[in-house]
Amino acid sequence: MSKTPPLIRLWNYAVNYRPRILLATFFSTLNKLFDLAPPFLIGVAVDTVVEQQDSILAGFGIANTMTQLWVLAALTLFVWGMESLSEYVFQLLWRNLAQSLQHELRMETYDHVQHLEMAYFEDQSTGGLMSVLNDDINQLERFLDVGANDILQIVTTVLVLGVYFFIVAPGVAWMAFLPIPLIIWGSMRFQKQMAPKYANVREQVGMLNSQLANNLSGIATVKSFTAEAFEVQRIGKESNVYRNHNREAIKLSSAFVP
Repeated sequence: MSKTPPLIRLWNYAVNYRPRILLATFFSTLNKLFDLAPPFLIGVAVDTVVEQQDSILAGFGIANTMTQLWVLAALTLFVWGMESLSEYVFQLLWRNLAQSLQHELRMETYDHVQHLEMAYFEDQSTGGLMSVLNDDINQLERFLDVGANDILQIVTTVLVLGVYFFIVAPGVAWMAFLPIPLIIWGSMRFQKQMAPKYANVREQVGMLNSQLANNLSGIATVKSFTAEAFEVQRIGKESNVYRNHNREAIKLSSAFVP
């Protein structure tokens, strides 16, 4: 198994899609910047009401208090409009990118599987291969649809607010950032503990898929021996193991955010 981090491997694989990835990244970041702007504008509005002719906007040559508030109202409308527009664009870009990458990866994987030696198929179950070609590749789609944007927006939030915080209130900022190394260390520990549990889930779903595929392809044999009830029990056993593996993974992953 490759020791290269998955995001690096994805970046190396998606050579032809890098311009689109960068464009989607730009709009995700832009959207978060507009999302962070309203609280800042509220602060400027409070400053305008309290300081009036000595406010921040007065320093830009807008002396009249009412005019300052109208300027802030116009800026707020602009920010909300751009936030909505940038959200639409980044969702469009990420989702289309997910569909394209998913299609290319599935076709490339299937082509690779077709050219393997027959000895390989003797050691691999059909269900296992199906889980890779369908479930695993669909996970990539889910990541690009939601996960990539979430990561970018979290990073943008931390960087922008962090820089602003250190400029405005450095005496408090360092205390706010003090727990971050601990959070990063804890996240890495959680990742190492969750990885084998989700690996068990992926292995079990392959076995379950294999059993289902065998039963459905041999349904005539199952019916001829009136073994429906027996096969239901077998599938139920595999499905229950899958459920238990998922429960273990869910128990740990649910503890991460709290």
